[in-house]
Amino acid sequence: MAFLWLALAVVAIVFLLLQQLQKKFSKKKKILPPGPRGLPLLGNLHMFGDNLHQDLNKIAKKHGPIMSIHFGLVPVIVASTPYAAEQFLKTHDLTFSSRPSNQVSENIFYKRKNLVSARYGPYWRNMRKLCTLQLLSSAKILAFQPMRKQELGILINFVKQAAMEHKVVDLTAKVGSLSANMSCLMIFGKKYMDEDLGEKGFKAIIQDMLHIAALPNFSDFFPFLRIFDLQGYNRRVKELAKLFDEFLERVIDEHVGESNEQKQAKDMVDTLMEILQSGAAEFEFDRRHVKAIMLDLLIASMDTSSTTIDWILTELLRHPNVMKKVQNELEQVIGKNRMVEESDLESLEYLDMVIKESNRLHPAAPLLLPHESIEDCTVDGFHIPKGSRVLINIWAIGRDPDTWVEPEKFKPERFQGSNIDLRGRHFQLLPFGSGRRSCPGLQLGLTVVRLMVAQLVHCFNWELPNGMMPKDIDITEKFGLVTARAQHLMAIPNYRLHI
Repeated sequence: MAFLWLALAVVAIVFLLLQQLQKKFSKKKKILPPGPRGLPLLGNLHMFGDNLHQDLNKIAKKHGPIMSIHFGLVPVIVASTPYAAEQFLKTHDLTFSSRPSNQVSENIFYKRKNLVSARYGPYWRNMRKLCTLQLLSSAKILAFQPMRKQELGILINFVKQAAMEHKVVDLTAKVGSLSANMSCLMIFGKKYMDEDLGEKGFKAIIQDMLHIAALPNFSDFFPFLRIFDLQGYNRRVKELAKLFDEFLERVIDEHVGESNEQKQAKDMVDTLMEILQSGAAEFEFDRRHVKAIMLDLLIASMDTSSTTIDWILTELLRHPNVMKKVQNELEQVIGKNRMVEESDLESLEYLDMVIKESNRLHPAAPLLLPHESIEDCTVDGFHIPKGSRVLINIWAIGRDPDTWVEPEKFKPERFQGSNIDLRGRHFQLLPFGSGRRSCPGLQLGLTVVRLMVAQLVHCFNWELPNGMMPKDIDITEKFGLVTARAQHLMAIPNYRLHI
């Protein structure tokens, strides 16, 4: 039996090699983007370590801003400068507006029925319209304002108690927990505890899903190996899919059996179930679609916001002079006799510069999500074959010395008088992406980030524990779909308001 499997594998490999050679010679007149030479079958996989975005940046410095590599048998194009990003996200946006398929999107997201990983086409356009107008509109975001204020108040009271006792606060954990609670309340209408999702717990299962989605899956790079599941990857994905499906079914059943009249604001599941039951959707829309969107919203809102906040607070603690400038602005706009309100956020110009600068250096998703070409295309004189994956290395763009003066330094003042914003109009700064596949939750994400940072900095002075100096703070990255700090951020608060 083992010999049979080996023989089949050899035949498959020979067939694929011949196929690759045929493609190579049939396109010999077409100029592909430059890139490093790869190994047979492996492509360039051997060149990458724990932080893919950093390795890609190093290689791009040698081969250029539009670079061609291979993950196994999969062709990948990498864009590493603002101009290169603009070619793919604006000039040729339509051609690169689809997403590649993988085991996570097929199994966990109901055969790509979610918004994030759906292939480009009428279904995706209808789903984006539904999400933008019904779930992420300005009115919907405003409706959840009292909840955000209440949940943030709970955190501030906890930190005040820690300040009275001069205790160290795990800011990474507390911000992550608050972000998860806010997400659950907006989407599901209530908080879910660890025991509500599997033996490992709610937050741990979400982290598992994000971790496995970022792992290199040999079955995606070598499709003929899928039947073997050498890493146990597909088995684990199916286990997670079952866990999530059972949980989401339970959430939907709870909503079907309760009345909306008792709620201050309808949660997002209420809205989705109204659309489902009314038949108002102009396309196929059943419980699978509801569950896929619920999972999209949960995963997209939880880790991105908390990771962004964690990096901002890290840079403020590393740069006490910047922290003091933010606090001075808060005192001038708000005073020390009250806490920050969401209506204050538009007046905090220096805080916005700090948020931009942190996103430049530490984008939560340093490679965004991969795009896929839906047809052959010529970009800046290079031939890009249909089916190529495209990675936009916004981490490299944020450190491009031709774009930024002293790019490795944290200097919020570089945005003084600049019209560069975070909304995808300027390709020097793209934390939310740009074009058709940009993040539809941009406004909600920015609101949560600005409010939480402003409140924690306004209410407290922060000192580092155990005599640690700002320069000693570890900023090592932990790569994933969302690239977080490798170590938790710990600090001691001191309450500074007169309330």
